[in-house]
Amino acid sequence: MIAREHNSRPKYVSFSGIDGAGKSTQIEALCARLQQDGLKVRLITFWDDVARLTKIREKTGHRIFRGDIGVGTPLAPINRRDKNVRSWLMTGVRMFLYFIDAISLRSVVNKALRSEVDLVIFDRYTYDELANLTLRNPAMRVYARLIMKVVPRPHISYLLDADPIQARARKPEYPIEFLHVSRRSYLDLNELVGGMTVVAPMSIRAAELAILEHTRMELSFNVPLMTNDNAMAS
Repeated sequence: MIAREHNSRPKYVSFSGIDGAGKSTQIEALCARLQQDGLKVRLITFWDDVARLTKIREKTGHRIFRGDIGVGTPLAPINRRDKNVRSWLMTGVRMFLYFIDAISLRSVVNKALRSEVDLVIFDRYTYDELANLTLRNPAMRVYARLIMKVVPRPHISYLLDADPIQARARKPEYPIEFLHVSRRSYLDLNELVGGMTVVAPMSIRAAELAILEHTRMELSFNVPLMTNDNAMAS
């Protein structure tokens, strides 16, 4: 068992990526293994705990664009129309909302870092909002840099890269064309603002082991991997 040093502040990690990249799966696995190590872990979900005016945003978007609401599954695919609508009007609305969310995020992070936990994990982060902008546009690039000056940077920001076809098979919500655009936007964002640790497409188990080992190493959670992990990684 390991524990945080007295009076030290919690570390925090974020997970980002296109829909269906496997964020929830990897977050659940990392939380479970670090808790087994004896660490106190807190999960913060960006949409539920950080984003502002969420009910208005969801209801208004549904009424205007007539997309489906909910989470798509392989057995029950849906057709969402929200972040994949990129008109200039919606871009202006997003820029306003993302700035409000950035201010909210600063408050949430500051509060989390005063809590009695060892690690805070964010399910999505500001990166996932900025990736919804057309980052090849110079004005959007300036805006993204400004927002990243407002929000605090996690100790580790994982970007789960994924094949759009496989991602849509796991979570069928958006057209495949949009997922290709979204993936490119995440990679463009990382080139623009830097600081993200890209996890290349791989099996769920391989990604789980890579993320666990990298997190332990980078945050000085020096606990040996279990025997079965070593066997699978060899």
